[in-house]
Amino acid sequence: MTTKFKKFRSRLESEEKRLLEELEQLQANVASIEVRREGSPFGKREEEATESFELEKRLALEKQIRDQLVEVEHALHKFEKETYGSCDSCGKSIDPARLEVLPQASLCMDCKAKNEHGRFSSG
Repeated sequence: MTTKFKKFRSRLESEEKRLLEELEQLQANVASIEVRREGSPFGKREEEATESFELEKRLALEKQIRDQLVEVEHALHKFEKETYGSCDSCGKSIDPARLEVLPQASLCMDCKAKNEHGRFSSG
């Protein structure tokens, strides 16, 4: 592994740890909410609506964290395969400036643009 990629691996490992801790914290908060809810004798509609909204927010946040975690773990796996820094689509090198901003980037800018364009034009 080249020295220039070592700092990216370190950043990815730190990000993986942070995301796992954030996910754990979210799940711990859910457990405490469940305990509080059991102590309430009546469920008012406003409270139920608020709880439903909070659940949707939490689920969306949890999905976002899990998606980020998948990207980070994929990048770390690329280190093991010695393919880190290569585009998953075309195989060309990903610009180091892009990796500096987004170490978990798996596509070069050209392939990312094609991917985004295809997503918006086919929908």
